[in-house]
Amino acid sequence: MASILLTAPMQGWATPIDEVPDAVFSERMLGDGVAIDPTGDCLYAPCAGTVLTLLPSGHAITLATPEGAEILIHIGLDTVALGGRGFSPCVAVGDTVERGAPLIRFDLDLLVQEARAVVTPIVVVNPDRFSIVHAVSSELVAVGDPLMTLEPSDAVARRETSKDGATHARTVVVPLPHGIHARPAARLAATAKRFDADMTLACGDKTANIRSPIALLALAIRRDDTIVVTAAGADAATALAAICDLIESGMDEPAEAPRAPVAAPVPARPAVDGALTGVTAAPGLAIGRARWFRPADIVVPEHGEGIAVEEARFDAAVTTLSTRFSERARTATGPERAIVEAHAAMLDDPMLHETTRSGIARGESAGHAWRAAIRPQADALRTSTDPRLAERADDMLDLERQLLALIAGVETTPLSFPPDTILLADDLLPSHVLSLDRANIVGFCVERGGPTSHVAILAATMGLPALVAIGALLNAVTDDTPVILDASEGLLRIDPDADTLVATQVRIVQAQVRRTEALARAGEPCRMADGTRIEAFANLGALGDAHLAVENGAEGSGLLRTEFLFLERDSAPTVAEQTADYQAIADALDGRPLIVRLLDIGGDKPAPYLPMAPEENPALGLRGIRVGLAHPQILEDQVRAILSVKPAGQCRIMVPMIASLDELRAVRAVVDRVAADIGIVDRVPVGVMIETPAAAVTADLIAAEADFLSVGTNDLTQYTLAMDRGNAAVASGIDGLHPAVLRLIAQTCKGGAVHGRWTGVCGGLASDPLAVPILIGLGVTELSSAPALVPEIKALVATLTMEACRAHAAAALQCGSAADVRSLAREFTA
Repeated sequence: MASILLTAPMQGWATPIDEVPDAVFSERMLGDGVAIDPTGDCLYAPCAGTVLTLLPSGHAITLATPEGAEILIHIGLDTVALGGRGFSPCVAVGDTVERGAPLIRFDLDLLVQEARAVVTPIVVVNPDRFSIVHAVSSELVAVGDPLMTLEPSDAVARRETSKDGATHARTVVVPLPHGIHARPAARLAATAKRFDADMTLACGDKTANIRSPIALLALAIRRDDTIVVTAAGADAATALAAICDLIESGMDEPAEAPRAPVAAPVPARPAVDGALTGVTAAPGLAIGRARWFRPADIVVPEHGEGIAVEEARFDAAVTTLSTRFSERARTATGPERAIVEAHAAMLDDPMLHETTRSGIARGESAGHAWRAAIRPQADALRTSTDPRLAERADDMLDLERQLLALIAGVETTPLSFPPDTILLADDLLPSHVLSLDRANIVGFCVERGGPTSHVAILAATMGLPALVAIGALLNAVTDDTPVILDASEGLLRIDPDADTLVATQVRIVQAQVRRTEALARAGEPCRMADGTRIEAFANLGALGDAHLAVENGAEGSGLLRTEFLFLERDSAPTVAEQTADYQAIADALDGRPLIVRLLDIGGDKPAPYLPMAPEENPALGLRGIRVGLAHPQILEDQVRAILSVKPAGQCRIMVPMIASLDELRAVRAVVDRVAADIGIVDRVPVGVMIETPAAAVTADLIAAEADFLSVGTNDLTQYTLAMDRGNAAVASGIDGLHPAVLRLIAQTCKGGAVHGRWTGVCGGLASDPLAVPILIGLGVTELSSAPALVPEIKALVATLTMEACRAHAAAALQCGSAADVRSLAREFTA
């Protein structure tokens, strides 16, 4: 292969790459080359080739020569912060250009005034294939003058045999349902930082440093995109495997179909007179007065008081905010903790820090430099065609505001409003929601936002009625206007008449009275009106749920989800770690029965340390007990931890996703062996979850060896109806009260009764008041619901008789659809 001549792409002073005031270039992290300090205002092609990449901000371009050399030209330093100002690309990705063709015109005066430096590196980014054998430096060059000569390198062969410092690459098809958004980006960056390796991720014409979650977000990578991961350095091979395996595992991303953009929502329901329509972020009903929240922008000076002063302010603010995130993460649970951890990862982003410090070095104030660093990234996400990525822009704006408040010395306080406030806003940030005064704010509505945003997730977690994406019509609502927020129906009623107000107040009071009465009797044993005993248990996911369950009168736990111990970590929990957590939950239940479900991951809940190949349909692949049997040490360790809980016998073991008797026998063998090893003499109760039609129709065979049966109605419904419960296109048809599902539950109860085994329900139907009488009538004797709903379920059961429930269940089995069953159920409970 002949040598390749690269000519000067701009006029100016040629400079050795070592003298570029940026370690990324001077230390040759991207490759070898030279730089030019320009005196002109246009970048020309240094060779014939194809445009591989052109950054949206127009400040950097990569060309590929016909021989395969890849040449990156980066106009100025930190010019990404200009957001495209001053740059006018003349070409597009994929264009073929001749030597000397204009590539990018730029405003040199603007760059001199606003960029950290205008020196422009010209870098060979694939030095494993091409070496620089001659380069001009320290002299004035004109466009077209010889600049560098490249020749094919033999480094490829050397690297293939080298185990240290080699460059490795791997192509991956992204399986994550929502692509690489905030949470996966944060996890990838955290993983990359553990290794001594420089790592990049390329998608199409864009490349990002994997250590930078912000840069990864900017790639807007979606499901099924093909990406190339590259690693170079001492740990390159190990680092590459860790990153690629993590991506291919699917991480812990829920397999929910992407929702449609919500910038211009079209309500599925007809318009209602006197009401605005929106998208439900969190269901609920509230009456109050509308009050607007319009946060003032934090004003920061453009010019600083000196580099040392501004860097100290920035460092102090970062340290304080990082400490706050750490403290909040220790006490937060569920979605709140995930959001806090995502914000903490973004705060630690090296690209944001470097860009901010560059701004400070140019004389900017810390606040101005921080805003200039993060705002363009948020704007880039906001324009993404992926609605989930667009919603993540709010997280960046939230982080921007929180740090600016610390830099400017503006203390954030809880959003305080008069009692019975229904908060209206153009938009809210996650930190705003976390600081709401829950004593006075009874709900909120926002003009923008989306149902998958962190704001929506927090509202649902807090039980605060909320609507999003109402649109510009919300601005017509004035402060102090009486409103009814019926978030469950997606409606905000403006200035309702007296009759509507009274009717709504009655609904609210009736619900509160029922709740109060149920709580007052929550400590009583759960019995039907005819004295029949029904166990009222609670589903648990963490220690906090156990305390809540006891407070609400739960008689035990029918399902402890153990995934909280195994996800969001890089290695499996030890036996000691598991035992400590199970023991704490058992202690909180104060002797009440605790049914511990064995690890149920795979499908929509993978773990990074248990790599699983991408599956076309994860719901039908390696998940549930299949994972445990495929990783016997994980299964044995968990069984040992469960059986180590004191007092012995409080814990029972439940096996998820059983489809055959052989699976149960395999688990029973492990339990018996570990029990004997620990010294447990009594038989350890082992039950199964009935989540597949196969298990339901063979319940009589399974019950011969299982100690109890528990129906997981969520999965049983999707498998019975062949409808993915994460697919928005069919979500409206997924209903556990479908007659087919009810008939499988009936068959399960009959199969268990043949061998004297009890059948419970721990899925969503156990928390549905319309379903409870039918389930009891079918033969269910244990209901495990959400902890907060236990009092209401117990109160409902107390009004029922077995005779009436059996007749009602028989009628439900004859219905033709779930809608017919629900209509029948409403009549029964009226």
